[in-house]
Amino acid sequence: MSDEIPTTDDREPALVVTSMIDHVLDLAATWTAWDGRPVRADERVYTPHKAIRRVTDHLIDHLAEVEARLAGNPTIPDRWHASASTTPADLAPFTDQDLNEARSRLTRLSQIWADRLIALTPDQLDRSPGEGWTFRQIAFHLAETPCYADAVGDLSAVGSDR
Repeated sequence: MSDEIPTTDDREPALVVTSMIDHVLDLAATWTAWDGRPVRADERVYTPHKAIRRVTDHLIDHLAEVEARLAGNPTIPDRWHASASTTPADLAPFTDQDLNEARSRLTRLSQIWADRLIALTPDQLDRSPGEGWTFRQIAFHLAETPCYADAVGDLSAVGSDR
């Protein structure tokens, strides 16, 4: 993902975020077929668990930023190891139970993001308090988050080349 200022358009920011989460969950629905081999993308490796962890962490990180700025508080510095870190838990098989947990977690985050963004006025979206990107730009930046899930890809064709 890029640190450049995100490009925005006339789409509803809430829909941008919820559509990204839907895309991730559509891919995740195929990951119970994962063969246990991490997938290389650029200089990083990805697994189903890592992709879900990174998407979730990214959503939480920016949600905390938005909420802190709205409250007039300083944001908490980002201390994630991000995708540079692959944990032993990331290497575990991705089961139906894991998929159900991911759906529950990401569906709730989708609703929280949608509720938050819909409640903001156009002025709040484009002239957001505090330092950093506008809230509209943050929503469009979040649209880049599927890169983690896209690295794992659609595994519905078991045994296909990656």
